[in-house]
Amino acid sequence: MTDKKKNKDLPASEESPKEALDNKTYEKELKKLHVELVKLQQWVVAKGLKVCIVFEGRDGAGKGGTIKAITERVSPRVFRVVALPAPTEREKSQMYVQRYIGHFPAAGEVVIFDRSWYNRAGVERVMGFSTPEHVKKFLGAVPMVERAMIESGIILLKYWLEVSPEEQERRLSDRISDGRKVWKLSPMDVKSFTRWDDYTEARDDMFAATDSSWAPWYVALSEDKKRVRLNVISHLLKHVPYEEVPAEKVTLPKRKIGRYQAVDYPFKYVPEYLP
Repeated sequence: MTDKKKNKDLPASEESPKEALDNKTYEKELKKLHVELVKLQQWVVAKGLKVCIVFEGRDGAGKGGTIKAITERVSPRVFRVVALPAPTEREKSQMYVQRYIGHFPAAGEVVIFDRSWYNRAGVERVMGFSTPEHVKKFLGAVPMVERAMIESGIILLKYWLEVSPEEQERRLSDRISDGRKVWKLSPMDVKSFTRWDDYTEARDDMFAATDSSWAPWYVALSEDKKRVRLNVISHLLKHVPYEEVPAEKVTLPKRKIGRYQAVDYPFKYVPEYLP
């Protein structure tokens, strides 16, 4: 837990940041973890497990990149990513968690929330979209909702990615100048940039109310994007019990070619991009 009186943004128990991880080491370790994620996927399907993973954190904390690292070598039919847009007028009239419940995992699924019902405790609170009373009621009720999830058989993991103000500013500035990333910088990101302390207070209140024994929060330091991806994948593999599903070795059968002569069709080939 953070110490609000001392105004610390990073957990006091963490050691000094390590050097940035080099690409060669990162790719080597990520490949190992991807193999294990595939094993986990097969076990989840075979045993009908229900896994729900929540990612929260400030803008630019690295949630999207971490989620991509988790999902890039597994099936999107098993690992589903949920990133909901702003609620519609109809959804605004519903019970708050109602729009999220419909995305909870069924048997054989891993659902990853890129931001979740905790929007109410974070961005909605800081940006004034929810009243203090709404936030208070949410923080009081959500532990019981999560207990019900656990009791229904869902394995729930909640991750908060923590980034320093300096690194956040560097990443958000990079989004402005990089045409590949400009879509990541929303008007809301710009508005919330000046409210660092408000987000810190909201985070601390959220942890105090919802860091339960049955659904604890796990904080991952994300100054180094490569390290945080490896750390989170390794952690979730340890917290979702799985075994390798026995399978016979696959051998390709002999293929018969030459029975049919392809027609001389005027295919419209895609031109080469590079000479």
